[in-house]
Amino acid sequence: MNPQYRVKQQVVIKPPGYQPPDPRGPTLDKYAGQVGTIVNYYWISTHLGGTFYTYMVKIESTGNEIVVHEDEIKELWGLPAKGIK
Repeated sequence: MNPQYRVKQQVVIKPPGYQPPDPRGPTLDKYAGQVGTIVNYYWISTHLGGTFYTYMVKIESTGNEIVVHEDEIKELWGLPAKGIK
């Protein structure tokens, strides 16, 4: 299974309503709707043959780098550069 996103691709952090409940939720809340650029990604391969990807995303508005799971971001398509809410 290949990664869904690539390095230098712009993405949006999904608002909490679109994400399953997660203990990381409060940490990601402040980045919901923010636009960022993928700077790196990592994968974990399980003994059952599954592969999970996490992405290092640099948030444009703050310059902070955060790690997100694949289901916590979505591809940026025709959205304003300042982000969405």
